[in-house]
Amino acid sequence: MARIVGVHGIGKYRYFQAAGSAEGAADAMRAKWDRYLHAGLTGGAPYTGQSYVSEVAYYAHLLRKETPPATRRDLRKMDSASQLVLADWMKQMGGAGNFAGETLTGLIHRLAEWLLLRLGPRAKSFAEDFCPEVAAYFASADAAARVRSRDAVADAIRRNRPKVVIAHSLGSVVAYEALWAHPDLSVELLITLGSPLAMGGVVFERLQPLPRSGRGRCPHGVGRWVNIADKDDIAAIPGALKSRFDGVTLDEKVNIDWADFHTVRNYLGCGAVNEHVEPFLKA
Repeated sequence: MARIVGVHGIGKYRYFQAAGSAEGAADAMRAKWDRYLHAGLTGGAPYTGQSYVSEVAYYAHLLRKETPPATRRDLRKMDSASQLVLADWMKQMGGAGNFAGETLTGLIHRLAEWLLLRLGPRAKSFAEDFCPEVAAYFASADAAARVRSRDAVADAIRRNRPKVVIAHSLGSVVAYEALWAHPDLSVELLITLGSPLAMGGVVFERLQPLPRSGRGRCPHGVGRWVNIADKDDIAAIPGALKSRFDGVTLDEKVNIDWADFHTVRNYLGCGAVNEHVEPFLKA
């Protein structure tokens, strides 16, 4: 059985709260990823304990200053850095076009209403995790949250020596930077799911290494890079990474669920990764 390392996305701090440790959180997530991937690989056959994922690299606790318990975040009460992420992100979706001259506080209130009315409460809850975690990660080039998250992912890859890394959501950003920052690491296949790597103004221009002439590059240690994005995923804007990155082997668009557009459960369970991981599972 080939080793697969997963890298989780946003909103996973609750696993740390429940387990009380990063190790416990990683174990809980690995068990879920095994079930999700099994559903995709078998068309929904009953799960009977199969193991596909060696480890899910866990870093969510490194993006927060507080320790459990943590309060639920609110778009209207976020710090200014998180609010700026929201404003820049909404520009990608056309949500900030009519609010010129608005104060940041007023703009955030309007954007929260726009997001709720257009995409519903699930999207608003997603934004309440996405914006603070992106802001914490990109606080500076050498922000502690950024360096430690990147190193945590690199350590998981080094421990397991996987042939495949599957990185979801913000995890695709952390994995991308980890693979660049640690040139001793190599994987045969990198799969990114619902990735915001190409999101202008929010992620792309802030990556390390910095894009050159408007282009990012595939990390040298990656053999093939497959990117999969749901057509309605508001984190994957633009969904196709080839538009901004050299070395992407394949961009694939899927149609998971318009109301549940970003979960790793749906990405792994829809079968989109099957043809890419199955050769490694048979090795």
